[in-house]
Amino acid sequence: MIKLHTLILSICLTLLSISSCMSQKESIVTIKTPHGSIEVLLFSETPLHRDNFVNLARTGFYDSTVFHRVIAGFMIQGGDPYTKNPAFPVQSWGTGGPGYQIPAEFNPKFTHIKGAMAAARTGDQVNPKRESSGSQFYIVHGNEGAHFLDGQYTIFGQTIRGLEVIDKIAAQATTYPDRPVQNIPMAMSVSEMSREDITKEYGYIFK
Repeated sequence: MIKLHTLILSICLTLLSISSCMSQKESIVTIKTPHGSIEVLLFSETPLHRDNFVNLARTGFYDSTVFHRVIAGFMIQGGDPYTKNPAFPVQSWGTGGPGYQIPAEFNPKFTHIKGAMAAARTGDQVNPKRESSGSQFYIVHGNEGAHFLDGQYTIFGQTIRGLEVIDKIAAQATTYPDRPVQNIPMAMSVSEMSREDITKEYGYIFK
């Protein structure tokens, strides 16, 4: 009888744990562009990157910045504040940020599949800890992903709606060095949803 009670208690605790996990609120960022909106789930497993991105998005840091580097079949990159400041020439685009870096948060659960969002960073020679840029990010475009970057750049989100918008941006004409001929500005907003509602709305299955 005691074993039966223990088993029932264990099952109840497991169900409560699952229920609590599914009701956990997650952050979703919407990136609005002239080609449509990209909706990205930010991973709670990378809290430093998630919280930083949410803060920047909510304070308008990203609004009016542009996707300054686009490579079809690879990725689209943005998040440089220099791109919205006329005081900085286009030659400087890709070098700006908020003035700080974020410690790496590598997680083997997350890989560079299509739609993955990861933080850009400077090279290993000057950045051996592989710390992330404080604001610049990229979203994987290639259907086969970009798995040669796994374990080298922090992945902190996944596109859950708007893959076709990434395709449209990646299809834009570019000039040297991989800069779109026509600027592609963005604006961002952040919402919170439970895991259960995210799965219902977007079909995303949490790992």
